[in-house]
Amino acid sequence: MRLILERRDDRPAWLSLASPLIAVVLTLIAGAILFALMGRPPLAALKVFFLDPLSDGWALQELAVKATPLILIAVGLTLCYRSNNWNIGAEGQLVMGALFGSWLALATHDVANGPWVLPAMLLLGMIGGMAWALIPAILKARLGVNEILTSLMLVYVAELILDYLVRGPWRNPRGFNFPQSVNFEPEATMPLLFGGGRMHVGFVIAVAVALIAALVVSRTLKGFEIRLVGEAPRAARFAGFDDRRTTLFVFAVSGALAGLAGIIEVAGPVGQLQPSISPGYGFTAIIVAFLGRLNPLGALVAALFLALTFIGGENAQIAMRIPLDVTRVFQGLLLFFVLGCDTFLLYRVRLLTGARAA
Repeated sequence: MRLILERRDDRPAWLSLASPLIAVVLTLIAGAILFALMGRPPLAALKVFFLDPLSDGWALQELAVKATPLILIAVGLTLCYRSNNWNIGAEGQLVMGALFGSWLALATHDVANGPWVLPAMLLLGMIGGMAWALIPAILKARLGVNEILTSLMLVYVAELILDYLVRGPWRNPRGFNFPQSVNFEPEATMPLLFGGGRMHVGFVIAVAVALIAALVVSRTLKGFEIRLVGEAPRAARFAGFDDRRTTLFVFAVSGALAGLAGIIEVAGPVGQLQPSISPGYGFTAIIVAFLGRLNPLGALVAALFLALTFIGGENAQIAMRIPLDVTRVFQGLLLFFVLGCDTFLLYRVRLLTGARAA
């Protein structure tokens, strides 16, 4: 007797939409059990984690700030994953985008400059992320190297480069030997949308990117090419699409958006380079992409939910002395349940007995 997974011939559309919602509910149930095991009242802890951050304007602005890099990175990852290219190194591409854009901010520090600085920084950030993403893309397209391993390993290279720069050449000489750069000039920082908070124009950029990507995926030939290469590579080749060129394209776009997220984060809420400029947005965005059903608009909604876990985790740490690492546990549980629900969406479980089980 053994269990096998048998691929479903048809999948109800309603079940595809319900799958991420089921995953969220299962995550909340598992989280309640986790809080109970930690000796905290489950319902009160869930309220602090998921409802209290929505209760005031400042928290809502923080939600948008946290969601901005997640939206940008996840939208790029949806294009990669739809084309069956597995970019796992968005965190490194975020860091390199931050470094490229910050170079200009530091080069123009204490120098007369104008409104051109910030747009140029954003452009350089996109170039940096794109260049870093094209390394595993070229290795895959030309040499058949596994892009999962190369993109992931490049994350640590990027982080070490950042650490070296902020402790060495780019360290603030007046910073009392702390490993950080000087604070960026006002011309090199993201303009705020509202007073009394940190919400900046980067959120508007992220929403616009998600809307444009949704149109590209659903309404253009390039979007059709991306979907076809991922779902039916042989059919794509017969249609005249080059899967290697598609690999380079989706990695370039994904890396550019991750780099844009990096420089927006540094020029926005952070305001300077530090050894750590991200709490793991590049990896969390993988969960966002799958929770959003590999759809740019779905990623927009999913990013807001995952941003809520960051804000809620900070609230729970203060209000209930719950370790901040519980946030990562929640995110890991969510990814587990999303992938599990997708598995049962694509396959049905069959029990084989007798001779058929041999």
